[in-house]
Amino acid sequence: MNDYMIVTDSTTDLPLSYFKEHNVRFATLPYIIDGETYEDDHQLDGKTFYEKMRNGALPTTSQVNPDKALKLFKDVISESDCDILCIAFSSGLSGTYNSFRMAAEECMEDDPDHKIIVIDSLAASLGEGLMVHKAVCLKKQGLSLEENAKWITEHRLNFVHNFTVDDLFHLHRGGRISKATAIIGSIANVKPILHVDDEGHLINIGKVRGRKKALSSLVDSMEKQIGQYKNENDVIFISHGDCEEEANEVASLVTKRLGFKNFLINPISPTIGAHAGPGTIALFYMGDYR
Repeated sequence: MNDYMIVTDSTTDLPLSYFKEHNVRFATLPYIIDGETYEDDHQLDGKTFYEKMRNGALPTTSQVNPDKALKLFKDVISESDCDILCIAFSSGLSGTYNSFRMAAEECMEDDPDHKIIVIDSLAASLGEGLMVHKAVCLKKQGLSLEENAKWITEHRLNFVHNFTVDDLFHLHRGGRISKATAIIGSIANVKPILHVDDEGHLINIGKVRGRKKALSSLVDSMEKQIGQYKNENDVIFISHGDCEEEANEVASLVTKRLGFKNFLINPISPTIGAHAGPGTIALFYMGDYR
């Protein structure tokens, strides 16, 4: 039986240090801003990216294509002689999962001695990142490739995403939400609350008046949804669109109301940030339901 490596994509929004520490490989989704393409090692830092958006730049993004996915799989197998568990960006938001799936089929046809399992995370940002983290933990506990894939697949709808944005224009422009939903964001001081549903789509689930109430509502939802999974959460993930101070405020609320003290807080990558925009705050954890 071969050892296996966990592979994913850049939309996990995990810090580079995490990938290095846990030997996780990833494919980068490209984006274009101000006419320049950024991919792989050619990247803007987060503050510069979001400043460009605040000044009117309208970035666009692309999925991982099958050729890039195939190269990554073949490189991993060649370098490490191992099988692969691939956790991919939600099929409800990108064609990246399908590219990974097609690449896996081709790779296994060429090399039947190595197995690749591709999971549609139905998740995004650090929600997908939390799923990768759980797979890393399960691998360290000794679960086989098949056992790990089975657990993640059976529990993927327990990875909860709740977030708020400052401006729904970016989500509407990217086709992630309807025009009618985007109009909510034009109402004075009304902040939308959104989540990723069981099909992996971004869905508007409510609105509150004021930013403070929006942040507090994320923790309100956590109290309702975490249920029997409270002990499954060794770390709570929070991502932000260049608003780290508010991300820390949410962490403090979580600690005060639920007792968690271990957090991973990281900026939202440009690929996700292009659609969510500056000022996005997202809270991720395992719960009874999404």
